Amino acid sequence: MANLKRKLLILPPILIAAAVLAFVISRKQPPVVKPASELARVVRVVEVRETNVVPRITGFGAVTPGKKWSAASQVGGEVEFVHPKLKKGAILPAGTEIIRISPADFKLNVAQAEANIRASEARIREFGASETNTREILKIERRALQIAEAELDRQKKLLARGNVSETAVDTKTREILSQRKIVQDLQNTLRLIPIQRDAETEQKAVYSAQLSSAQLDLARTRIALPFAARVVDVDVEVAQFAQAGQTLATLDGVETAEVEAQMSIGRFLNMAKAVAGDDIPHGINSGTVSDIVNRLGFEVLIVLKTGDQITTWPAQFARISDAIDPKTRTVGVIAVVDGPYAQAIPGKRPPLAKGLFVEMELRTKSVAGQLVVPRAALRDGKLHVVDTDSRLAVRSVKAGLSQDDIVTISDGLRPGDKVVVSDLTPAVVGMLLKPQVDAELSAAMQRQAGAGEVPGADK
Repeated sequence: MANLKRKLLILPPILIAAAVLAFVISRKQPPVVKPASELARVVRVVEVRETNVVPRITGFGAVTPGKKWSAASQVGGEVEFVHPKLKKGAILPAGTEIIRISPADFKLNVAQAEANIRASEARIREFGASETNTREILKIERRALQIAEAELDRQKKLLARGNVSETAVDTKTREILSQRKIVQDLQNTLRLIPIQRDAETEQKAVYSAQLSSAQLDLARTRIALPFAARVVDVDVEVAQFAQAGQTLATLDGVETAEVEAQMSIGRFLNMAKAVAGDDIPHGINSGTVSDIVNRLGFEVLIVLKTGDQITTWPAQFARISDAIDPKTRTVGVIAVVDGPYAQAIPGKRPPLAKGLFVEMELRTKSVAGQLVVPRAALRDGKLHVVDTDSRLAVRSVKAGLSQDDIVTISDGLRPGDKVVVSDLTPAVVGMLLKPQVDAELSAAMQRQAGAGEVPGADK
C-alpha cells in the first residue's frame, strides 16, 4: 500500500512538465524555408584568339643516298692497281683513282693509230707534189704537141708541092696522135689526184677516229670517283682480269641524302588548301607542280630521335613519289638533305647515314588570322562554349586544318569566345559555369600553331 502511494506521488510533476512542453511548442514559430541556391561548375577554358598557323604534317621514312655509283670496267684487261682504302664503309673524296687496268695494250693502239695518221698525212702531201709535177709535165707535153702539129702542117704543104713523100706525112701524123695521148693521160691523172687526195683525207679521218677511240679506252683504264662517296661493296683484286662491263665496286654519294616519308593524302591536301585555298592549278605537269611548291613555300625538317637525343637536319622539298599506297592512303614525299655527313661529330652527333629511320616534318607558309582550339574539345563537329551569362552553350562549327593537338575552326566561332576544355559529365546546356583560363594549355596551343624548334633538338 505504501508503494502504491509513492508511485502516485510521481504523476503530478510529470503531468505538469508535459503541459509546459505543450504550451511552449504551441507558441513556437515554424522554421523559415529558404530557396535552394544554384551552384556554378568550375571548368577550364581557353579564350579563342586570332593567331598565325604554320600548317605542317609529319611522316616517317628511311634515309637513302642521293647518288649511287657502280664502278664498272668499260674495257677489259688485267687490274694493276686497287686503292688501299677501297674497303667497305670507307669514305673517299671526289677524283680519287680507285682502280686501274693495265694500259699497255691501249698505249700500243694509240701509237698505231698515230702512225697511221702520219702515213696518211704523208700520202696527202705526196698527192700535192704529184699534182704539181704533173701540171709541169703537162705544160711540156702540150708544147711538144704544138710543135709536132706545126711540123705536120709544114709536111702537108711540102707534100702538096711534091717535096716529101706521103709516108713521111703519115709518120708525123702517128707521132702527133701519140703526143695527144700523152697529154690526155696527164689530164686524166690531174683529174684523179683531187679524188685520191679526198679519199686519203677521209682515211685520215678514220685513223683519227681510231686514235680517239684508243685514247678513250686508255683513259678508261683509270677508274676515278666522280663525287665523294662511301664504299658499299668491292669485288676486285690486283692481278685479276676484269671483263668489259663487269662491276668492280659499288659506292654511295655522301654529298646529299634523300628521305621518302609516307604522309596522309587527306592531311596533305588539307594543308595545301589551308595555304592556297581553292586557287590550285588543275592537272599535273612540271609547271603546275612547280607553281604549287612555290605557293606553299615548303620547308622540311628531318628529325632523328635516339634515346634522349634529338638531332635535326634542314632539307629541301624535292618531289612527290610516283605511287600512292592504297592500303594506308599515304603518298611518298621526297626531301633532299645537303651534307648529311658534314656536321657529324663522333660520339655526339651522328651522320645522316643510309638506312636510318627518321621523321620528316613538312611545313608551309604561315597562314594569318586562324582560330585555333584543342582537338580534344571538338566532339562530332561541336564545341562547348561559355555564353555571356556564364552558362554552357553548344556551338556547331566547321573544322579546318588539324595538326598535333590543335584544330583550326573556319566557321561557327568568333575571337573572344571561351571554349570549355574540361570534361563535363553530364553536360547540360544552360548549366551555370565558373570558367578559369588554362594558361598552360593556351601557351601549348600557340607553340603548336607556330613552327617552333623541336624540343631537345641538337642542331
